[in-house]
Amino acid sequence: MSHTPVEQSVMDLIVLFHKYTKPDDKIDKQGLLKMLKENFPNFLKACEKKGKDFLAHIFEDEDKNHDKKIEFSEFLSVLGVIATDYHNHSHGAPLCSGGGH
Repeated sequence: MSHTPVEQSVMDLIVLFHKYTKPDDKIDKQGLLKMLKENFPNFLKACEKKGKDFLAHIFEDEDKNHDKKIEFSEFLSVLGVIATDYHNHSHGAPLCSGGGH
C-alpha cells in the first residue's frame, strides 16, 4: 500500500525520532541537541545571528513531564515550535523570530 505524501511525511518524522532514541524509545538531551544541529542548521544559524540560543532551554521547556527524556509527543512539540517559526517566515517574518526560545 502506498502512502499519501502527508502520510509519508509523518512516517519520516517517526524515522527521524527513532534515529536519535535510546532503547526506551525516548531521546535524551544530548540526542535532541544532536538531532536539532544535524537537521535544522539554517534555523539554528538564524537564531545565533539574532543572539538567541535556541538550544539553551529547548530541552527543559519541552520535557513536559520532567523525566529528563523527550518522548514522541514532546518531540512533536519541539518540531511544532520550529514549524511555527518556519510558517511565520513564509509570511515574511525573519527566521527565528517567534516563540520564547
